[in-house]
Order: sequence, then structure tokens, then C-alpha cells
Amino acid sequence: MTFSLLARDPETGAFGGAAVTGNLCVGAWVLRGDARFGLSASQGHTPSTLWGEDTLAHLAGGASAGEALSAVVGTDPGRETRQLAVLDRHGATAVHDGADNLPFTGHLAAPGWVVAGNWLASSAVIERAAETFAAPGRPFADRLVAALRAGMAAGSDRRGTFSAALLVLAEDAPPLDLRVDFDAAPVDRLADLLDRTRATGYAAWLDTLPTRRKPFTT
Repeated sequence: MTFSLLARDPETGAFGGAAVTGNLCVGAWVLRGDARFGLSASQGHTPSTLWGEDTLAHLAGGASAGEALSAVVGTDPGRETRQLAVLDRHGATAVHDGADNLPFTGHLAAPGWVVAGNWLASSAVIERAAETFAAPGRPFADRLVAALRAGMAAGSDRRGTFSAALLVLAEDAPPLDLRVDFDAAPVDRLADLLDRTRATGYAAWLDTLPTRRKPFTT
């Protein structure tokens, strides 16, 4: 139904998440994050938005990715129809794939990033997404969007792909939370939105806003 990528930029410390699905509102349903603590992606055949919120609460309390995942997943009797990926502040990852999710369901992970998906055309979806994200030479947010494109080109969601989201969080910048909730070419629209955030006037305005590191601006 969905594939997503969570990552930490080793150069800046920013966290980034990207996701696509064959349904509505992937950003609202799947991605959760805090620039201080990490990210989660809660998805699956019957996803729980509570999983993402509760995962962040555990990360904020000092839990590792694995500890947060175990605490959230272990108490839910519906866990086998859900999928959860977690990336903590140190770049460690943890994933629950849910045995009753539709094939292909699985994930790939390395220090600093994790790609997870369910009801995909094949394992090639997450493999191509991971390879593309890992390739150097593009800004962090662009690598996230490129990974979505690569996964889509490899087959994506079995139903097609209709919504896409990008979330980038840093302590020295305002949050970037872009969402395309239903479109025939959602990643193209997402890339267009990302380009718009870099327009001179808009980018200059963003630089005047409060951030975690500079919470009081005038």
C-alpha cells in the first residue's frame, strides 16, 4: 500500500522522511517527526496513526529506536496488519513488518536510513529507492524525492501511486512539510512544491522564522 524512507543527514543533522501510497493523505497518515528526537513511519494494511505519535513520545523520553518500536508494537493485538519504521536521534533504526500485510512487504536499513514498504510490486521498489537515496551529489531533500521516483519506476504500490509527502526537520530551520494528497503524478507535484520553497522571496522569508536553535526572532 505504501513505501517510505526515513533518513538523517550526517552533514547537517537534519531528519527527513518521504512517502508515497496508492491512497489518500500519505503525509498525514504515515510520517511523524521531531528535529530533536527522530522520525517514524506508520503504515500497513490497517495503519495506526497512534503508533507514530506514541513512537515519538518514547523517543522523546530517551528510548532508542528498538526500544520505542518494541513498546509500541508489543501492546497492540493488531500489530501483524501494521508496519512501523523508526529512526532515532543517533541514526539507529528499527522496523516491524507485520506478518499479515500483503506482499511484497519488507524493508532495508543501514546506519542513518531505513526504507520500508508493503503491498509493493516487488522487493525492487525498496531496493531502487535505497540505492538512489544513497547516491551522492544532490541536496538531502532532493535525494529523498529522487528515492520516491526510483521506487515508483520499479513498480511502487500495486494499486498505483496517488499521494506523496516530504518532511524535513532541523533544529536550525523551520519544518518543511509538503503533501500531495491525490494526484495522477504526485511525486512530480511534490518536486514542484520543493522547488517553490527555494524561490528567492520565499526562502528569504523562511530565514526570518523562529527555529529550535533561535526561538526568538524579530
